[in-house]
Amino acid sequence: MATAAGVGKERRLPPALPLATLIGRELRAGGSERPSLRYGHAGFAKRGEDYFLVKPDCLRVAGDPSTAFSVFAVFDGHNGVSAAVYSKEHLLEHVMSALPPDIGRDDWLQALPRALVAGFVKADIDFQRKGEVSGTTATLVVVDGFTVTVASVGDSRCILDTQGGEVQLLTVDHRLEENVEERERVTASGGEVGRLNLFGGQEVGPLRCWPGGLCLSRSIGDMDVGEFIVPIPHVKQVKLSNIGGRLIIASDGIWDALPSEAAAKACRGLPAELAAKLVVKQALKKSGLKDDTTCVVVDIIPSDYRLTSPQLSPKRNQSKFKSLLFGRRSHSSIGKLGGKSASFGSVEELFEEGSAMLEERLGRNLSLKAASPPFRCAICQVDQEPFEGLMSENGGNYCSSPCAPWGGPYLCLECRKKKDAMEGKRSSHSTACR
Repeated sequence: MATAAGVGKERRLPPALPLATLIGRELRAGGSERPSLRYGHAGFAKRGEDYFLVKPDCLRVAGDPSTAFSVFAVFDGHNGVSAAVYSKEHLLEHVMSALPPDIGRDDWLQALPRALVAGFVKADIDFQRKGEVSGTTATLVVVDGFTVTVASVGDSRCILDTQGGEVQLLTVDHRLEENVEERERVTASGGEVGRLNLFGGQEVGPLRCWPGGLCLSRSIGDMDVGEFIVPIPHVKQVKLSNIGGRLIIASDGIWDALPSEAAAKACRGLPAELAAKLVVKQALKKSGLKDDTTCVVVDIIPSDYRLTSPQLSPKRNQSKFKSLLFGRRSHSSIGKLGGKSASFGSVEELFEEGSAMLEERLGRNLSLKAASPPFRCAICQVDQEPFEGLMSENGGNYCSSPCAPWGGPYLCLECRKKKDAMEGKRSSHSTACR
């Protein structure tokens, strides 16, 4: 398993278990496969460029409630709101279009990380067609039962707070100031990284990418900055135990004021709606209103648990809820994934990848729609007959002059150009195949 950019030293993870095995083991132990969700959101605007998405009632198969999943997201726009608004309205549909139809839940969850990569890149391509220079972070969270999948670009963050008060970061901040590997990738792809240079040569502020002066190395949009600012997300997928947990998804207006552990600790024991409001309040109290602040809190709770029990007073209800999600730490609590596969009762890490290389993220095992034309592009999902400039799965191409070898799945000409541009090989606005 590749190490996400900026994560640090590579960790040795236990062999991944099939999702069906994890679910079956949980059911045999008396756990519920389908938890209930409670969620809340809060925010305070300074520039009005933060947006969020809450879709609790999505279905993989129309009309079949057993295929339900939920989606939550935060988008922190910059240089205008257009990219954030577009991502809120269209990113999920691009992800869904990249998922094969008519597959079971296990296969759907296993295909989801690659579909998230394709969906983020497709959203970036489509938005840049508009010719607008706005950009946005994107942190998209998919909750299916006790399985949580998070895809993110930029510095909006998602954390998981579990039993015992262990806080796990499910995203990677793509900030040039803090992420050495991303700085190296940007400069290797043709970008320049440096601080704002004032008259007299004085350098001030955080590290930025030039041209454009963006502090982030990954985003959706930002066509004026350069293609080395990529929309390829860090993706992490985990399976919670049947105890559940709490997700806190927020823009950097929160995280610049509060460390992850402080945000989680501040709102423990509160219902999701009040928790979101308290996190925002604490961030404003700590640093003032320096930026838009947006927070979404999602509680994943065993379905047989009822928060509003008539036998308990509101105060005792709150105490019971806190004990359920954040009770005394057990020996199998999250955070120790070394050695053999993590035992039942802990969070299982199923997948994590942060590479900015499409070939590593899409892989060769994304099969073509058919063995013969028309082919389906792995990113834009458009069926096309091969013509001059199209690339096939095995690296063969139909250009009169050869392009660089490509070992990934089939890409149409436009998406291949986008891939090459992100790797610093040429501009995606070029019309020539060379």
